[in-house]
Amino acid sequence: FSGVLAQDVLLALLELQDRLAAATAWAPGAGRNVSLRDVCYAPLNPSQPGVGDCAVSSVTQYFQNNRSRLALSAWQQDGKEQGTVDWHDHLMYCVSSPLSFKDITALELSCMAEYGGP
Repeated sequence: FSGVLAQDVLLALLELQDRLAAATAWAPGAGRNVSLRDVCYAPLNPSQPGVGDCAVSSVTQYFQNNRSRLALSAWQQDGKEQGTVDWHDHLMYCVSSPLSFKDITALELSCMAEYGGP
């Protein structure tokens, strides 16, 4: 992996997403500041959405927008094949099985987004 799928780029993307999620803007019609949670599509919690409930499409959603999950690695042995699995393996699995609640690597991470959808 290189370019936009390098780990440092994904971490920078997470930082940018955090900054955008925290942004507010004055809405004269509402007479108050509004934020992402005021305008986002939150299909699983439409009445009182938090930022994590917003359906944001991003490659980092395969890690539930969690830096710790992106940094994980684990030892795996599959028959005669053995080695370390990490975010690369999880991403490749999720791209081919985006509805999985647990990947087949030793990481056993969900492919579902932070908001609960694919």
